[in-house]
Amino acid sequence: MAKPIVAIVGRPNVGKSTLFNRIAEKRVSIVDDTPGVTRDRIYADAEWTGHEFALVDTGGIDFNEADELLPAMRNQAKLAMEEADVILFVVDGKVGITDVDQMIVSMLRTTKKPVVLAVNKVDNLKGVTDSYEFYGLGLGEPFAVSAINALNLGDLLDAIVQALPEEAPVEDEPDTIRVAVVGRPNVGKSSLVNALLGQERVVVSNIPGTTRDAVDTYFKQDGVTFIFVDTAGMRRRGRIDAALERYSVIRSLRAIDRADVVLMLIDAVDGVTEQDKKIAGYVHESGRASVLVVNKWDLLPKDGKTSLRYTETLRHELGFMQYAPVVFLSALTKQRVTRIPEVVKFVAEQHAMRVSTSLLNQVVRDAVGINPPPSDRGRKLKIFYATQAAVRPPTIVFFVNDQELMHFSYLRFLENKLREAFGFEGTPLKLVVRPRQQEE
Repeated sequence: MAKPIVAIVGRPNVGKSTLFNRIAEKRVSIVDDTPGVTRDRIYADAEWTGHEFALVDTGGIDFNEADELLPAMRNQAKLAMEEADVILFVVDGKVGITDVDQMIVSMLRTTKKPVVLAVNKVDNLKGVTDSYEFYGLGLGEPFAVSAINALNLGDLLDAIVQALPEEAPVEDEPDTIRVAVVGRPNVGKSSLVNALLGQERVVVSNIPGTTRDAVDTYFKQDGVTFIFVDTAGMRRRGRIDAALERYSVIRSLRAIDRADVVLMLIDAVDGVTEQDKKIAGYVHESGRASVLVVNKWDLLPKDGKTSLRYTETLRHELGFMQYAPVVFLSALTKQRVTRIPEVVKFVAEQHAMRVSTSLLNQVVRDAVGINPPPSDRGRKLKIFYATQAAVRPPTIVFFVNDQELMHFSYLRFLENKLREAFGFEGTPLKLVVRPRQQEE
């Protein structure tokens, strides 16, 4: 299920990035007093009162044409508004309403999206009283907040959550596997989808960014229906020339959130880049099953051990994704392309695998016998039992005497033993540790 998107917009230097960081509860945006520091959108998952949403930070909107960056940043924010489910409009409570604020309001009205108005930099009662002037923008109640001091954010978040659309699950046919094809621009995503289909269903070009939207394409084989979603390429920040490409990334994130399996495409010639790591990291954190697809394999000089060396490099560069199978192929020559449906079906089954509690605990007991749990200051970790709480991804809950005693290295050891016993190939495992008294 794709998370609803909340886009933060406003003119430069009103505190959008600081507010973003407060809501996301982690510093992922650069915060600086210099207007225009945020040149690109940043996204993060956020949650309030059990409601999850994707939060998107944007560059400031200004109308000074003297700065050549500003038109692109303005278009970027406009696209964010179009993609968002809710818009969080941030203004400066110390400055009051400006002409630029009024111009942004005119942009907001054209989107016909719910807008929540945050009056930032309000640190005292006088500031709250002064914030009432923002009723004049005609956007409803202004919420006076201080992002830097984390004041009055609860009411603001309540309003955001209230404005979110009703969650609607993706309705697919039975035995349907939704596959998101993701990667940097020009790695061959559209070519791979076309090679699978045997026809030109997706526009293919060597110009990066040809695919702007996430395109659903149906493909049936051996009684299984696959929905391949060809997404826009995710380009490294700082190299995005067209503002449109910036927000096509949001569509790609939506596609990942809705997918059962993700095909993570890597250019065989370029190898693993920093942007590849970021995309793969998002896939991993989203809990999606995944396959590492090394495309353009025909362009690489080879000897008898090329694929082995390349796989070792992938495992090193993408250490958090050791579980993902690797397929070397060429979408252009269709070399090994026919393997994709088989591998996708396999990892989808692994992603949905459920293990009985008795088998699970037998493996855990054997693991504990081989490598006893650690102790800390005389207290030893005791694992009473484990149970699988969910699938997609498989979620294993360990009930213990003291969760603080569970070191991450021992949890990794347990994960390795579970994978040795049951496979779980192509899927991340979610391991949860709880004290036994929390059992329901």
